[in-house]
Amino acid sequence: MDMRVNYATIIVADMDESIDFYTEVMGFEVDSQFKPVPGVVITLMKGQGDAMVELIKNTEDAVGLHSVGMEVGDVSATVEELKSKGARITLEPVRTLVGSMAFMEDPNGVKIALIQHD
Repeated sequence: MDMRVNYATIIVADMDESIDFYTEVMGFEVDSQFKPVPGVVITLMKGQGDAMVELIKNTEDAVGLHSVGMEVGDVSATVEELKSKGARITLEPVRTLVGSMAFMEDPNGVKIALIQHD
């Protein structure tokens, strides 16, 4: 199973304040920003290395660390393999703007997003 950390997703209260923090204090750069649906803004922040911080402003989720995103080659096959090993899948694979994703939880309840980019 090929899997690597790709994102740490953080739900933010104020997108501008969060962008300022990650650029001015942490030295990150804005990689991209998009608004997939009304009321949702997603900003990808890039530092050194391949993993990014994904900032999301929405009205549905609590502010704070939301999930850790893992890049996978085939999300459906990965989900089936993880299920066979007893993993708790909380969202079966669904299409997204960038590919497909599923969610699972670790034994501590930490959300792990499994992401397959097209």
